[in-house]
Amino acid sequence: MTAAPITRPRRSPSPALLKALTEVLGERLSTGAALCEQHGRDESWHPAAPPDAVAFARTTDEVAQVVRLCAAEKVPVIAFGTGTSLEGQVAALEGGVCLDLSGMDRVLSVNPADMDATVEAGVTRKTLNSHLRDSGLFFPIDPGADASLGGMAATRASGTNAVRYGTMRDSVLSLTAVMADGRIIRTRRRARKSAAGYDLTGLLVGSEGTLGIITEVTVRLAGIPEAVSAAVCPFPSLKAAVDTVIETIQHGVPVARIELLDATSMRAVNAYSKLSYAEAPTLFFEFHGSPAHVAEQAETVKALAGEHGGADFAWASQPEERSRLWQARHDAYYASLALRPGSKGWPTDVCVPISRLAQCITETEADLKDCSVPYALVGHVGDGNFHLVFMVDPERPDEVTEVEHFNTRMVDRAIALDGTCTGEHGIGYGKMAFMAAEHGEALGVMADVKRALDPDNILNPGKIVPV
Repeated sequence: MTAAPITRPRRSPSPALLKALTEVLGERLSTGAALCEQHGRDESWHPAAPPDAVAFARTTDEVAQVVRLCAAEKVPVIAFGTGTSLEGQVAALEGGVCLDLSGMDRVLSVNPADMDATVEAGVTRKTLNSHLRDSGLFFPIDPGADASLGGMAATRASGTNAVRYGTMRDSVLSLTAVMADGRIIRTRRRARKSAAGYDLTGLLVGSEGTLGIITEVTVRLAGIPEAVSAAVCPFPSLKAAVDTVIETIQHGVPVARIELLDATSMRAVNAYSKLSYAEAPTLFFEFHGSPAHVAEQAETVKALAGEHGGADFAWASQPEERSRLWQARHDAYYASLALRPGSKGWPTDVCVPISRLAQCITETEADLKDCSVPYALVGHVGDGNFHLVFMVDPERPDEVTEVEHFNTRMVDRAIALDGTCTGEHGIGYGKMAFMAAEHGEALGVMADVKRALDPDNILNPGKIVPV
C-alpha cells in the first residue's frame, strides 16, 4: 500500500537500555530487522511500523521489568500476541520495544465447579479449548482467528458466538496487568459479581495495550451443549435475510450463531472451500441446547425464514459437517482475496442497533454500487454487526482513496443510526478519526484516563485516543 502511518518522532531505546533489557532477557531480546518488521504489522491493509527491538517475555515479572526499564527512558512499549488485529493496533508508530507475550502460554488453572479458567496472556483460544476437552466445558468466544486471550481481551474481541455467549467484555472475570510504571495489579477476584471499587477489569478490556499490559486472564466458561445443529439458508435479497434475523431475535429464539454472507462471499467460499451452496445472500445458523430445544429453535427459525423467501435449508448435524461449514465461514476473508489474486484485504466493520440493521445494510449496499473496487460483505448479524472486505490492488493508490471514501460513508451512516464505528475490530490508529463523532466530550475523558495512568504515553502510543 502507498498509505503510511501517522508520522511521529521516534523514541528509540538507548544502547544502555538495550543492554539492560538483554541482562533481563538474554537472547530473548532481538533487534533483527526482519523480526521487528514482522512485529510491526497485523492482518490488515495498514502499513507496518516496526519497533526498534522485540522482547520475548515469559513471566509477568519479566514484563514488569521491561516496562520499568523502558519507562525510565520514556521509550514506548507495544504488547504483541499473535498479530491478528485489524486496525494497526501493533504498529510501533514511535518506535520502541515490542513486548511479545506468545511465550506466556500456560493454562494456570481450571475451576470446573465455578466454570472459569485462568490463563497466561499468550494462550490461544484453540489451545484453551483443547485443554478443556474432557471437562464438559468450552470457551465460547470465537473471532475466527486463533488469537491469544490476552489480545482478545485487549481488543474486546467477539465473533460468531456473540449473539448467545456475548463478547470478551462479558467473558473476562479478572485480569493481571502491568501498568505504565511497572506496577503489577490484579483487577478483581473470581467472584461472579462485585461492588468493590472501580471496574478496572472493564477499563482494561478493550484498551488495546494503551492503559496496561495484560499478562493473565480469568475467563468464564460455558457448558458444552447436549445437542448442536447447524443450517445454511439462501435468500432472495440481503434485506430478506436481515429481516429474518431481526424477527428471530425479537421472537427470543436463543440461536448460538447467525452469520450473513452476501452473494460475493458465497461465491468466494464455494470456490475456496470446495462447496456448492447457492451464490445468493445466505444465513448460517447454529442451535445449541437439548435435542428437543434445538429442534424447536430450528423449526421456529425455518418458519420465519420461509416468510422471507428462505425456504431451502441445508442441514449439518454431524460434527464433521459443522466443522467444515464454520471453517468455510472463518475462511471467508481469505476466500474473498482469492477472487482477486494479488489483492490486499481492507477489512472494516460497524455495528448498529438490531432494529436499524436492515436500513444500514441496504443503504450501504446501494451506496457501494458506485464502488469500482471489488468487495464482499459478511456479518455477525445476530448482534447488529457486519463487515466489508475490500479487495484492493496494492499498486493502485486511487483504489485506496476510493475505499477510504466508502468506508467513511459507511461509518458515518452507522453512527447516525446510533451505532458504532467498530463492532469488534477495535480502533488502533485505523479508526481514530471517527472517535470524536461517536463519543463527543467523552473522548476527552478517555484522554484524561490515558494521561492519568500513562503520563509519559509509553504504552502503545498513537492508538485509540490522541494524546
